[in-house]
Amino acid sequence: MRPLVRAVLRGSLRQVRYVDVIAPRRARGLVAQVYRRTERDFGVLAPPVALHSPAAASLAATWLMLRETLLADGLVSRAVKETVATEVSRANDCPYCVGVHQAVLGTLPPEGTVSRIAEWARATGRHDPGDSAGSAAPLPFTDAQAPELCGVVVTFHYINRMVTLFLADSPMPARTPTPLRGPIMRTTALAMRPVAPGPLAPGGSLGLLPPAPLPPGLEWAQGSPSVAEAFGRAFAAVDQGARWVPEPVRERLRSRLDRWDGSAPGLGRGWLDEAVSALPAEDVPAARLALLTAFAPHQTLPEDVAAFRSRFPTDRELIELTSYAALTTAVRIGGRICVPRRAGPA
Repeated sequence: MRPLVRAVLRGSLRQVRYVDVIAPRRARGLVAQVYRRTERDFGVLAPPVALHSPAAASLAATWLMLRETLLADGLVSRAVKETVATEVSRANDCPYCVGVHQAVLGTLPPEGTVSRIAEWARATGRHDPGDSAGSAAPLPFTDAQAPELCGVVVTFHYINRMVTLFLADSPMPARTPTPLRGPIMRTTALAMRPVAPGPLAPGGSLGLLPPAPLPPGLEWAQGSPSVAEAFGRAFAAVDQGARWVPEPVRERLRSRLDRWDGSAPGLGRGWLDEAVSALPAEDVPAARLALLTAFAPHQTLPEDVAAFRSRFPTDRELIELTSYAALTTAVRIGGRICVPRRAGPA
């Protein structure tokens, strides 16, 4: 079963938009290392990970976050973490991730009542400027569980943005007959397990990237050294990879995030024209793409990517910019809603 699923998913890598994914047989260096570890620890080379392959540091960063939060054995069951991944993806209107992680959830032993955690996960992208750690409702889990659950939240606010931009709405090829979609998804979900039996030890991915401090706002991760190290290393790698991004683009993204309450910008794109006003003309395409990735990846058009490529033509630059914008946004969300405080019953 696993070889068949691997073959199907490797074929689906051709469905990635805008960039050419590095084929496993052509992978070298860090890309090859991540590919091998992904298939070993996740069971499959998933397109949401592989789409980052033109930028090796972003690829490794994505794998570190995914493995050390969702997959590694810890205090929270895989079923609860898959529930959080599904509900964050649902709130972000990412049908690809909802389909995959809902299917995985259906293959796991039922966890009991997780409705409070599911409700919390769906609301993590919203931000009330008047909210504070003292006035907000208790988190529906313990402080010890916060690194894993908040880590899944940040990881999927990141992944959802990249998937929405670069992948279709479903991992199934468009011509797959409707009656076969359910069985194929279940078979794929069953294959998404480590190759070796037993629990997946935390920290196994960290050697792919050098140590780096935890970004401000994610202090809740300190309760789990592997989660804290994963986010520190991942954030530094993505930021370093995007060091070429013009400062006016970075500043415009930061300023919009400072004022953002988590709501969608609306159906039109007038907000985008306003957001890039007064920028130097040469920086407008990169700023537009960064802001679309952060706030409305579903509104991205091929002409937005083409305009960006007129100055930055490579696949690596496209992944580095969008990865930077998506992770900056996800970390900002994590800093707003994942504040350790006395929690209700787990």
